[in-house]
Amino acid sequence: MPIAYSNLSHTLRIPLAAEVHSRPPLRLTAPESLTHLAVYCRDDAEATLDHNEMQHGLLMSLCKHFGVAGPHSDAQYFFHDFGRFRLQWECHTEFSTYTFAEQQSGMQSVGEGFEQVPLRHIPEEWLFGLNGKIIVGTHVVLQQGHATLTEIRQAFDGSLVVGSQATGAAKLWTDFAIQSDSFGRFIVQDCGLQLQQAGRLVQRVLEIETYRMMALLGLPHAQHAAPILNAIEMELAKLAAGMSDESDAISQVDDERALLHKITGLAARIEKLALENSYRFSASRAYFRLVQARIGELRETRIEGVPTVGEFMDRRLAPAMNTCESIVLRQEALAERIGRTNDLLRTRIGIVQEQQNRKILESLNGHAAQQLRLQQAVEGLSVVAISYYSVGLVSYAAKALKISGWAINPEMVTGAFIPVILLAVWMGLRRMHKQVDGHAS
Repeated sequence: MPIAYSNLSHTLRIPLAAEVHSRPPLRLTAPESLTHLAVYCRDDAEATLDHNEMQHGLLMSLCKHFGVAGPHSDAQYFFHDFGRFRLQWECHTEFSTYTFAEQQSGMQSVGEGFEQVPLRHIPEEWLFGLNGKIIVGTHVVLQQGHATLTEIRQAFDGSLVVGSQATGAAKLWTDFAIQSDSFGRFIVQDCGLQLQQAGRLVQRVLEIETYRMMALLGLPHAQHAAPILNAIEMELAKLAAGMSDESDAISQVDDERALLHKITGLAARIEKLALENSYRFSASRAYFRLVQARIGELRETRIEGVPTVGEFMDRRLAPAMNTCESIVLRQEALAERIGRTNDLLRTRIGIVQEQQNRKILESLNGHAAQQLRLQQAVEGLSVVAISYYSVGLVSYAAKALKISGWAINPEMVTGAFIPVILLAVWMGLRRMHKQVDGHAS
């Protein structure tokens, strides 16, 4: 039956179903020591290479050293027991994590747990190859809950300790600081954790630390963008102040083309800044949500006199994320202001153009009136000229009739026809103008 129906499944059914099981937590039993590394290659000089290819190459070089076959190039998860330690590797969108775990024998103090970390089994040559790529490096000690608060504080060199009762059956301690060995430290005290519960708890702790650092990558971008936004805002304020002057603002900046060029330049700068920071700020926002989700999964209970992980993040991480969010809002608001200023300028230019067009039309109307008066004068002269020639023709006709024997006085006939000719010529010209105007309309 399974063979007969195997072809009925969608090609992505099995991969998608396996995705939710692709990153299982380590199986941990106290006492354990762990070293967690998060490798981030984006700032490296070789960042132009494919991210997965680079991360897979680092893993393969480590496996090659121990004579172990590495995963397929498309793999996003890898686990192997090397004997002296166990390795869990996960490849994420921007980074990959290496979690080395080593089972410890017998009871040990917290200090001994941080001295016997599994990182000592890793070849130094491979570690030196991670130069400039480690964004997170931390040690975790998982032990039975017998250490006192004094011993816990000594393990963190007396710095401020953050801790809480987690999941109701463990105690979590850290200071979120980088110690003298360049690693952070976490202590998880097993107070009755069930099977695989310790692995899930440690995984949440490591994810909180990793996502916390990845979220903070947006803070330098926000700090770099703040002075740029200040400069753009000052320039925009100057342009807006010049445009609000009662005098002709366009003449103050040479012409409308120069002012438009300045505002377009500001729009290009803010757009460039937004494009450079949009991915980083979006990623920081997503990582911060993951940190908050993982803290919620800890189900913390306060230990008297010690701040919880959630309280620490609210005081230390949330302000940094609020700074990034405020920069995003400032970029959006400034882009809208530049757009409104540009629209205002175009409106002013449109008004100036309308004024210029109105002056041109008034000038054309004046020329048209002059042409009309000139035309009327010409028409009057035309009436006189046509009438003059017409009267001459009548005079010649009258003289011809007199010579033919008609008893008429040519001068009297010519004088009598002058008013008639003038009236006829004038009415003829007016009729002709009416016909021309009718055809033109």
